[in-house]
Amino acid sequence: MEQEQKLTADQIIKFLEERNFKELKEELENLHPVDLVDAMEELDKKQRMLVFRLLSKEEAAEVFTDMNSDMREELLEALTDSELKEIMDEMYVDDTVDVLEEMPANVVDRLLMATDEETRKQINTLLQYPEDSAGSIMNIEYISLRKEMTVADAILKIRQVGINRETIYTCYVTEKRKLIGVVDVKDLLTAGESRLIEEIMDENVIYARTLDDQEQVANQINKYGLVAIPILDHEDCMVGIVTVDDAMLVLQDETTEDISIMAGVSPNEDSYFGTSVFQHAKNRSLWLMLLMLSATVTGEILGHYEDAMAVMPVLITFIPMLMGTGGNCGSQSSTLVIRGLAVGEIEFKDIFRVLFKEIRVAVVVGLMLAVVNGLRIYIMYDQNVMLAGALGLTMIAVVSMAKCIGCVLPLLAKKLGLDPAIMAAPLITTILDTCTILVYFNIVTAFFHL
Repeated sequence: MEQEQKLTADQIIKFLEERNFKELKEELENLHPVDLVDAMEELDKKQRMLVFRLLSKEEAAEVFTDMNSDMREELLEALTDSELKEIMDEMYVDDTVDVLEEMPANVVDRLLMATDEETRKQINTLLQYPEDSAGSIMNIEYISLRKEMTVADAILKIRQVGINRETIYTCYVTEKRKLIGVVDVKDLLTAGESRLIEEIMDENVIYARTLDDQEQVANQINKYGLVAIPILDHEDCMVGIVTVDDAMLVLQDETTEDISIMAGVSPNEDSYFGTSVFQHAKNRSLWLMLLMLSATVTGEILGHYEDAMAVMPVLITFIPMLMGTGGNCGSQSSTLVIRGLAVGEIEFKDIFRVLFKEIRVAVVVGLMLAVVNGLRIYIMYDQNVMLAGALGLTMIAVVSMAKCIGCVLPLLAKKLGLDPAIMAAPLITTILDTCTILVYFNIVTAFFHL
């Protein structure tokens, strides 16, 4: 079936200019909130406000949730208190908390004033959990059933309260707030109405704790293919759920953070275009400065071998190739290990297995590069076998060293509680530059007795 063409920003502007609000309202009802937010980014402030006011309360709440912080602040300036209250009433509590965490203090106060006392209490509870914990991203709105209920009773309850819950596909069976089982809606719909929940519930429940790291919880959801995972507090009482859409956002944020760190850039929650030039420069300059200063060590080591380079100036021409190869090999290994750590494929206890595998890879890769490079040097430098042999041996040593360092450092960082992404390309390349110079000149000085 051919997909319908999405409403574009230009089409929205045309509707507004023609003041054809009725038809625009109908078109907006068929547009997904995420697509509408994308279109609204191309509108000016007045046009955004007109479009937003054409939306129903439910649609407005979804669109408001999907907006970036700048667009939200812009709308908040124009919305009346009653309009704001209608939007806040339609938003799920976990989404409200996400919005509040991105807003300045004066805006937060106004948003909280637009919520009822019970919702404010729930929001404050979630805000008290540590950042990046499961408690900070969980939704406290879920469907709770009792084991003595019949299937018919459970379905009736879902119909009554399901409209206010983020997900109804999985229901949780509790007793005095203790989680004792789970029931899928599919099981309820296919079971006899007189059967008890106790008979059809699954007692083997996968759960997480409020203080568990949010990335760990997101990986659990991904690993077990869950729609949502129940969250228990320190007293083993069920206090909320983390849904798969929240888990996807967590994994996206964590991946973005790791990519930034691996590139030597301080993580930033704002978008690329939403970040000022000064902030971009600030995020990048610290790492660049540290790496620049650390390269001073490499320069000092080179200075130590001035006499050898004076005797054989040709040695200088091979330094960029060796340093580049070492850095690239180290980056390959570190990237694969960091990825393995992120998805739970590799753990610190596997360090010797990883090291053994990388050593074998290094020997094969090193021999291939050494042979190719040795032949090149033999042909280009008057069939100098000694020089080709020295560079070939150096290549094998550099590749082996790079592979070992590249795989071990991220594992050590993980063991020490640091982000393994710190041990990525920029840092490993800098370390390997120094090590490569030491290995190279020790080998050539031994070969040529310099």
